[in-house]
Amino acid sequence: MNLTNYHSHTTFCDGRAPMEDFIKEAIRQGFTSYGISSHAPLPFPTRWTMEKENVSSYLDEFFKLKKIYKDKIELYIGLEIDYLDENSNPAAEYFQNLPLDYRIGSVHLLKDEKGEIVDIDCSKEVFKERLEKHFHNDLKTTVLAYYNQLMTMVGLGGFDIVGHADKIAYNASFCQVDVTAQEWYKQTVRELFAYIAEKGYMMEINTKAFHQLGVFYPSVTNFSLIREMNIPVLVNSDSHFPELVNDGRTEALQALKSAGINVVMELTGGVWQKALIL
Repeated sequence: MNLTNYHSHTTFCDGRAPMEDFIKEAIRQGFTSYGISSHAPLPFPTRWTMEKENVSSYLDEFFKLKKIYKDKIELYIGLEIDYLDENSNPAAEYFQNLPLDYRIGSVHLLKDEKGEIVDIDCSKEVFKERLEKHFHNDLKTTVLAYYNQLMTMVGLGGFDIVGHADKIAYNASFCQVDVTAQEWYKQTVRELFAYIAEKGYMMEINTKAFHQLGVFYPSVTNFSLIREMNIPVLVNSDSHFPELVNDGRTEALQALKSAGINVVMELTGGVWQKALIL
């Protein structure tokens, strides 16, 4: 089994344990390589992102642990960086100048018509409330705004991996059960995936919600698009608890193979390489 994970959050952001605990658990489970990717700072404080003044400590802690565990596991350091606007995104000079091994580009936030920033990466019930409060209960416009943010992020670049590409799908489907089956939605996803393929980025299969909600991000229904467009993929658990570093991996690898995708990307010796799904 391919034992890697490059998406995990520690107490430097909203993770629930220190960095070393995740590394120890990855070693215990026999991982070949492991990456830490805390939520990058935003221009304003949040409960879930790292503060800018803590980035140096984050890097120092990682490089200390990398030295300690160098004979047991390959360790890599990244950040999950939000696309917010033209000034705050993975391509920003600040993030590009950090000594990172990789960057995950994600969208968690949208702006409403008043310019208020709204967190849409929330429970389905809260999403429904925010849809009504901030977006006039206009689901289609809100979903299109989410994908437009992703398209803009892909165009700007500055990252290696697209994080949980269709994560809005679950919450949107709670508000309108057939939304992802509608032609406009499917075409929007196709355009995004085609753009990711054109730009040559990797896409994670995010397993964080699999055992709780029964879904991957992107959805298994989109795996055929990934295969068709030959988008490189890797399986990440987006773990916030050490015991979940491998959560959902087996099922995701099986689903990829069932869709005709037989390789995943792994960092080996500091280089992204294809690895056969075993």
